Amino acid sequence: CSLPLSLSLGDPLLVMESNGTRCGEHILSYGRVEKVLIGGVLMMLTLSTICGNMLVVISVCFVKKLRQPSNYLIVSLAVADLSVALAVMPFVSITDLIGGQWVFGQFFCNVFIAMDVMCCTASIMTLCVISIDRYLGITKPLTYPVRQNGCCMAKMIVSVWLLSASITLPPLFGWAQNVNDGRVCLISQDFGYTVYSTAVAFYIPMSVMLIMYYRIFRAAKLSAAKHTITGFPRDEEESLDCVSAALKLQRESIFKREQKAAATLGIVVGAFAFCWLPFFIVSTARPFVCGVECSCVPLWLERTLLWLGYANSLINPFIYAFFNRDLRTTYSNLLRRNHNNRVSRVYH
Repeated sequence: CSLPLSLSLGDPLLVMESNGTRCGEHILSYGRVEKVLIGGVLMMLTLSTICGNMLVVISVCFVKKLRQPSNYLIVSLAVADLSVALAVMPFVSITDLIGGQWVFGQFFCNVFIAMDVMCCTASIMTLCVISIDRYLGITKPLTYPVRQNGCCMAKMIVSVWLLSASITLPPLFGWAQNVNDGRVCLISQDFGYTVYSTAVAFYIPMSVMLIMYYRIFRAAKLSAAKHTITGFPRDEEESLDCVSAALKLQRESIFKREQKAAATLGIVVGAFAFCWLPFFIVSTARPFVCGVECSCVPLWLERTLLWLGYANSLINPFIYAFFNRDLRTTYSNLLRRNHNNRVSRVYH
């Protein structure tokens, strides 16, 4: 057996010419045991992503308590991540298991890249919109919920998907052709398109998420300072009239909501940056280092960073379930019901 991620250097199948300079995308060579292990890991990652995001969609769609406008964005995120798992991950898995060769043809290469870019971008942009939604919900607790209706959420979701789709259009309509020589399927390395696509798909949403997190964190910190200074008097210490008690309860509720929002968004932003930042740094630098007609980045590194990005689609549903008691309870009930149904079929 060959070593994991070993390279068959100089393999002519994926060697391309770029201005007279040979630029190789070397095929990865795996032994049988390695293929089984890698295939098993990729299959588990794909299936887990499908199951986790399907739980979100089913929970919100079929549980009345969860059918709130604020959860529509969570469903859109789950649909985007589910699309990544169904339409993208299987083809990437097959390509990786055969060493990195693209075997699905030139036409489907363009379709695949369009689906990959659109679904991943929709997932990233939805995370960005969720961060804005949480920020407005915390900083404008009296006015924002009134505007947070189904129509408003639908408009935001449609805008996210249209903007995500717009990034996929240039290679399909002549500007910035994808790289495909029959054995390689690589998104366009055109300088202008690379800057445009990475900025819209990642750097701008990432910047917005960081700004929203900073503002929520600052609001939570100020609220915590006030909470520490003033405190909330206990009933036995002093008697409060109804109005004063209601105001203090409201203040305590806002304080807890701010703390929870800061913690949730902090983990979301941290997981997002950990999964996608390395991939987009390499993607942005690649055409400037390697040229526009091929990739000189080691194939094993490209694929590892790509799968790290895809892993964000697995993480998202579990992050939101961890911080949302209603979602967590619904997950548990659905899984328990499914288990009980299977047991009853066995014994009856």
